[in-house]
Amino acid sequence: MPPEAPDAARLWLPLNALRAFEAVARRLSFTGAAASLHISQSALSRHVSRLEELLGCKLLERRSQGLVLTKAGAALLPVVTKSFDGLEATMQALRHRAGTSQRMLRVHMPPTFLYVMGMSLLREFRLAFPDISIDLFSSNGVGLPRATVCDIAIVFDRPRYDDAVRDPLWLISQTPACAPEIAERCEGMDLQAFLRANELLHTRLEGEPFGVLWAAFARRFDLEISPERGLALDSERLTVELAITGNGVILVDVDMFAKEIADGRLVTPYDATSDSGFGYYLTVHPDDMSDPAIALFRSWVIQRFTHVNRDGAAPPVDGLSAG
Repeated sequence: MPPEAPDAARLWLPLNALRAFEAVARRLSFTGAAASLHISQSALSRHVSRLEELLGCKLLERRSQGLVLTKAGAALLPVVTKSFDGLEATMQALRHRAGTSQRMLRVHMPPTFLYVMGMSLLREFRLAFPDISIDLFSSNGVGLPRATVCDIAIVFDRPRYDDAVRDPLWLISQTPACAPEIAERCEGMDLQAFLRANELLHTRLEGEPFGVLWAAFARRFDLEISPERGLALDSERLTVELAITGNGVILVDVDMFAKEIADGRLVTPYDATSDSGFGYYLTVHPDDMSDPAIALFRSWVIQRFTHVNRDGAAPPVDGLSAG
């Protein structure tokens, strides 16, 4: 029976740090390695530094001619490369031996994004890549969902600076919108009087104060209103439906809800549009970027939204324009 000590020792192997070291050591460039792994240079540097601290020796040195391997680094690199190559080859062989190449991706999308464009996006992706199945989660809030483990997520959020890879897909601009009968009844009022005279509708954002979007809008246009007044629902889609039935005024992205405005179910009676600072971001952990299925999904989604944003077209409910 093999001794227990080697198996126990494997518990501390820092695989992410070893992968970061290999990428830097092969290129002798933090910039090139960070680009290949789709992570920031600061995150990459921290991985290498932690590995050096763990080993108690320097693996790389900066010199006038550039980055060079130390003796320890030169000894470690071929071992790490051979180990990763062996792991990859064995895992690929096991997958083919099992007779399936099907892969499951766990994907998160907020409810409104899912309704307006997400389902058509996923339908197109599945048609293009039928070997990748989608396990879909949806929750309303700001940032990554706390209770859901996912491979890649589209989230409603502000710009953030951390180790996550965040690709902006859709940055929202909002203006007050309501049912036509409300606009007719309040014709002639200035914007402040209009908002004071009507119920304010909110989308509840987990982790954010009540009325955060109305408060930002009021600051932008120097309005004296009570942004915390009104009624909140769990998703923007539901809030829009409530506004359509004449139950109040909502802040709406005119591009995302262009269909409702074009149909006349919603009207935007004032020329007052504000960039809220929020938007929809494609988010993935940098350690997962080497996964081919995750990288494929990320690049495919970014390509679709690059086309939409370049043309300035609103994403329709029945699907994004083909790239």
